[in-house]
Amino acid sequence: MSIIPRLLLNAGVQFGIAGLGITIVCILRKEKFTAFGLTRKNAGKAAVGTFLCFIPSICYIFASGQFDGYRPFSILVTNDVLAAGFPVSVLGMALIVIVWGFFEGFNYAVICEIIDRRYPSENQWLDYGAITCGIICLLFHPLSFSFWGIIELITTFIAIYGMLIVKKKTGNAWGCVLAFCFIWNAL
Repeated sequence: MSIIPRLLLNAGVQFGIAGLGITIVCILRKEKFTAFGLTRKNAGKAAVGTFLCFIPSICYIFASGQFDGYRPFSILVTNDVLAAGFPVSVLGMALIVIVWGFFEGFNYAVICEIIDRRYPSENQWLDYGAITCGIICLLFHPLSFSFWGIIELITTFIAIYGMLIVKKKTGNAWGCVLAFCFIWNAL
């Protein structure tokens, strides 16, 4: 089967889960993506802080023996997209970057922000939006209750919660986007 229909189907489903909702909300509310932290201000701090939050998850990947190379933007069909040749590989990778990199990371930032607006917390470390997003992330991925499975659950929650706290503290969502481009979908 050609890679194009598989990629478009996967991208459509992924965008439907991670991009369509936030795009519609922004259009209906007449809000720009910059209102959710896609600005230059504090982008470096957001990127570094988010990376630090992912260190336990990265350590888990190495310690559990799951590391098999660093491949940014790696999803199930990436190898087939790259093997398709020009121009399919270039257009396919652009679609992967937009859908699995940008929208998957930014989706968490938007959902967290909307929940926090509705249910603000007095405690700077107790964030209902970040907790909700961390739980949603765990539920969208396979659960295992073995030793390594529990470690994965804990480190994944720390990464997502921490990433969103960094976004809240810096006011910048680029760390979320970069995490999904260069860590989550790369290891």
